[in-house]
Amino acid sequence: MVTVTRVITDRYVNGTRLRLRRADFADGRCELKLTQKVPVLLSGAIQGLITNTYLSPAEYDVLASLPATMLSKTRFSVPPLGVDVFDGRLQGLVLGEAEFTTDEEIQAFAPPAECVAEVTDDARFAGGCLVQASRQELLGWLAEYGIRPQT
Repeated sequence: MVTVTRVITDRYVNGTRLRLRRADFADGRCELKLTQKVPVLLSGAIQGLITNTYLSPAEYDVLASLPATMLSKTRFSVPPLGVDVFDGRLQGLVLGEAEFTTDEEIQAFAPPAECVAEVTDDARFAGGCLVQASRQELLGWLAEYGIRPQT
């Protein structure tokens, strides 16, 4: 069951590890934040270091003037998953990401049967890489998992 829906526009600031996010919720709320993600060089479902700073509209506008590459998607919260349905050149790509608060929850999790590929260890499917990917690159990556969507 979907508990929350939001349209997300991410601006990956060129030459940095910074992401500027605007999330527009179905109830009219808007969340603005700046995120820095520092990856951890370990395999598996290990999250890197993430710092979030929530912004005012004026702060967001200043940072949105920086050169960036954009990515847009709709996120459906279906606990414990966030299901992202991408727009633009990534249209048709649907990724689910599980979030947990304890190691026990991670160990107990089994992906739903509808999941067709596990890409946790594939950095190409992280937003910072996807934002730079062409449609042809994405199709090639999916083909490596045996996924050949109609184009």
